[in-house]
Amino acid sequence: MASANSGVAAQLVISKADQLFLTDGQTRSKEPLSRALKLLSPEKVKDPQLDSPEVWELCPGKDRGSLGTTLGWHDPSCGLLHPAEEILWTTRTDGRVRLRKDASCSQVPYTVHQMFCKTLDKYGNLSAMVYKRQGMWERISYFQYYLLSRKVAKGFLKLGLERAHSVAILGFNSPEWFFSAVGTVFAGGIVTGLYTTSSPKACQYIAYDSRANIIVVDTQKQLEKILKIWKNLPHLKAVVTYREPPSKKMPNVYTMEEVMELGNEVPEEALDSIIEAQEPNQCCVLIYTSGTTGNPKGVMLSQDNITWTAHHSSQAGGIRPSEVQQEVVVSYLALSHIAAQFYDLWTGLQWGAQICFAEPDALKGSLLDTLREVEPTAHFGVPRIWEKIMERIQEVVAQSGFIRRKMLLWAMSVTLEQNLTCPNSDLKPFTTQLADYLVLAKVRQALGFAKCQKYFYGGAPMTTESQHFFLGLNIRLLPAYGLSETSGPHFISSTYNYQLYSAGRLVPGCRVKLVNEDSEGIGEICLWGRNIFMGYLNMEDKTREAVDSDGWLHTGDMGRMDANGFLYITGRLKELIITAGGENVPPVPIEDAVKMELPIISFAMLIGDQRKFLSMLLTLKCTLDPDTSDPTDNLTEQAVEFCQRVGSRATTVSEIVDKKDEAVYQAIEEGIQRVNMKAAARPYHIQKWTILKRDFSISGEELGPTMKLKRHTVLEKYKDLIDSLYQGQNK
Repeated sequence: MASANSGVAAQLVISKADQLFLTDGQTRSKEPLSRALKLLSPEKVKDPQLDSPEVWELCPGKDRGSLGTTLGWHDPSCGLLHPAEEILWTTRTDGRVRLRKDASCSQVPYTVHQMFCKTLDKYGNLSAMVYKRQGMWERISYFQYYLLSRKVAKGFLKLGLERAHSVAILGFNSPEWFFSAVGTVFAGGIVTGLYTTSSPKACQYIAYDSRANIIVVDTQKQLEKILKIWKNLPHLKAVVTYREPPSKKMPNVYTMEEVMELGNEVPEEALDSIIEAQEPNQCCVLIYTSGTTGNPKGVMLSQDNITWTAHHSSQAGGIRPSEVQQEVVVSYLALSHIAAQFYDLWTGLQWGAQICFAEPDALKGSLLDTLREVEPTAHFGVPRIWEKIMERIQEVVAQSGFIRRKMLLWAMSVTLEQNLTCPNSDLKPFTTQLADYLVLAKVRQALGFAKCQKYFYGGAPMTTESQHFFLGLNIRLLPAYGLSETSGPHFISSTYNYQLYSAGRLVPGCRVKLVNEDSEGIGEICLWGRNIFMGYLNMEDKTREAVDSDGWLHTGDMGRMDANGFLYITGRLKELIITAGGENVPPVPIEDAVKMELPIISFAMLIGDQRKFLSMLLTLKCTLDPDTSDPTDNLTEQAVEFCQRVGSRATTVSEIVDKKDEAVYQAIEEGIQRVNMKAAARPYHIQKWTILKRDFSISGEELGPTMKLKRHTVLEKYKDLIDSLYQGQNK
C-alpha cells in the first residue's frame, strides 16, 4: 500500500483503470494537480468569522422574524430588511444562505473541491475505489479519481450543464456514479440521485423539479425510462450511459467515454474559473424524500453542509483518517439516499477511505460474496438489511447438525449475557473469550466481517430482537440518527460511545431541544447546526413548516434524552395513534414486541387512529424472488420451523392464510395475548389482527426505497380490509 503521506507531486501509478477512462498522455499530465494546489492556496480559504457576513451565530430566544426566499428577512428588533444572503433558508438552487456556526466546533467553511484537494495532498496515491470488471478487481487512486472527475466536469459543461441546474444519476453504485457526482459539483451543477427502482413517472417528477440538464444512466432498461419521458423535460439536453452502451446510436445520448472525450474541448482554465467562483453556502446536492405523505421534497444541501458533516459526523462515529488506518467500505445501498451518499461518497472522500463497489445484484444475494472478498473495516446497513442477514444465519443454523447448532446457541447465549450485563467492558470472562474464539469469530469471518470494527445502522428503528441477535455474535450495531435535512447523522454512536437501544449522542457542534415535553420527558426533536439543510426546492410552505424563525429544524420525531446525552426515539409525531378514547399510542414498541414474540412475523403494523380499539396487520416471513427481490409465496426456513414447532405442516403463506391454518393462527393469537399482558394499560391491547396474503415490498409500494414502512400507503391500500376489522364499531 502506498504511503498516506504522499504529496501531490508524487508519481502517478497507472493501473488498468486508466486504460478504461484516460488516454496515456492525459493521465501523466500533472497540470490539473498543480491547478488543484493553486485553487487551495491560503487566500482561497478564509475565516468567515473575519471575512464573511454569512455566518449565523445561534442566539436562543431572539426572534429572527419572518424568513424570506428572495428579498430577505425582516428583523422586528430593528425594523430592517436584511439582504437575501443573510437568510437561513432558500427554496432556489441558485440561492445562498447564512451559515450557522457554533463556537464549540467552528470549522472554517470550505467547498467540496477544497476538501478533495486536501485529500489529494494527503492520500493521492492510495486506492480510492475498487470495482469489478469481467470478474477482475480494478483500482482507482485518489489522483486518478480527481482527474476523472475533472474530465467528467468538463464533459458536462460541453453538453450544456448550466449553473444551479442538476445532473440526475439513475444507476447502481459504481466509480462512474462518483465521477458524475463530484464532476457535477466541480462544474457548478447540482447532484441529484434517482432510485433505480423508480418508475418513469417518478423519474420525470424529480428530473423536472430539479431542472436536470443531464441524466446519467447505467443500463438500457434505465435509458428506456428516460426516453419515455424526455419530451416532458424541457431542460434536459443529454443522457449519458456508463454500464451498458445504448442499443443503437441516438441523438444526444452519449457513453461516459464519449463525454470525457468531449471534455477535452473545454480548457482547464474554464473549469478553474467555475471552481474558483464557488462558495460554501451554495447548493451542490439535492436529496429527494420518499414522498410518503405527498410529492417528494427536494432537500437542498450546501457545500458547507457536505464538507462540515463529512468531517464531524464521521469523526464522531470513529471513522479513521487513512494516515491512521485506511477504512475499507462496501458501497451497495442506493446513493440517492442521504445515508449511503454521506457514508460512501462524502465521508470516503474526506478521510481517504477505500470504497469497494458491490455488484448490481448485491441485495439479491451477491453482497455476502463481496463482503468476504474485500473484508470491510466498517459497514453500514439499514435495519431491514441487518434483519435479512439475521434471517439467513437462522436458516443456516436450522439446517445444521445437532452439535454445531448447540455450539452456536451456547456461544451466542454466553456472549449476549456478557454484552447485556457489561456492555462497555473490555474485560471478558474466559468463557466468553472461548466462545468467541471457537465459534463466533468463524461466523463473522463467514459473513465477511473478519476485519470489521464498526457496524452502523440508520434510516429506521432497529428491533430489540435484531440488536440482541447480533450482540450474541459479538457484533455491536451502532445507531446513527439524522434526516436528509441534516445532511446525514446529527446523533451517532461509536465503539467507545454507545448505549443499547439509544439513537446515539449528539455530534459535536450540533444542538438539540425537545419541544412540548410530556411528564416522561418525551417531546418533538428539534435540531440546529451547520448540517441543517438550505430548504426544500420550490416549496416555501413546506420549508416554513420544517424550519422555525430561529432556524430550528422540527423533525416530527418524538424522543427523550437521558442524563448522559443519549437520544431515544419513541416514534413519529404523525405516526402516533390517537384512539377514539383519546389515548396516545406509539406504534413501534408494540410492533417490535409482536415480532419479538412471534419469529414467523415479517411486518406488524398497528392500526387504531380515531378507532375504539387497536388492531394489527401482519405479514409472514417468506423467501424473495432472486431476480426481482419480490416476496414469493414460500415461507422462509425460520417460518417453516415455527410452523412445525406449533404443529403445522404449512410451507407457504397461502396454505396458512387461505385455509386459516388452525395451529398457526392459534400460536399467533397466544403470542398477541402475551404482548397484551405486558402492556401498560388496556387501551394498548391489540384486540383484532389479520394476516395479509403478501409480504410488504418496494414493488407493492408498502415500503420506500430504503425499505421503510409507508404507513399512509398501507392504510389506503388495505382500507377495506381494515374497515372490516371495525365493522359494527363507531369510529
